[in-house]
Amino acid sequence: MTQYWLMKSEPNECSIDDALAAPGATVPWTGVRNYQARNFMRDTMRVGDGVLFYHSSCPQPGIAGLAQVASSTRPDPTQFDPASPYFDPKSPSDQPRWLLLDVKALRKTRLVGLPELRATPALSDMLLLQRGNRLSITPVSATHWQVITQDLLGG
Repeated sequence: MTQYWLMKSEPNECSIDDALAAPGATVPWTGVRNYQARNFMRDTMRVGDGVLFYHSSCPQPGIAGLAQVASSTRPDPTQFDPASPYFDPKSPSDQPRWLLLDVKALRKTRLVGLPELRATPALSDMLLLQRGNRLSITPVSATHWQVITQDLLGG
């Protein structure tokens, strides 16, 4: 059964354009350093699941594209690289703490920003829009996926 996710990326690190330009339009989703988001990747996300590619920490945050999960998880090598901003000296190489999976970009969309998402009544209970939510990966219900992909993006 296909599930749906919203995955946040800072566009100065990996934008939807960067993902589409990557070999096979596929990028490793590195830098996840939250246990709940990691656990979603490890325990729940499956190849083929739908992804709302979300630009965050930028002047206009919002959904910028559609993608899909393209691999199962594996250790995130950035946790072992002292030159990486995602280096984690407490993560042992024989029992890595942090994981990544590959995401395949399918298409760029018009930007569906937070104001538009908040103004859509059918999305009022979407996890992204809940007060205090800062997770980089959140589940998206099938209803919310349909509202966004069909109603807001027009198919």
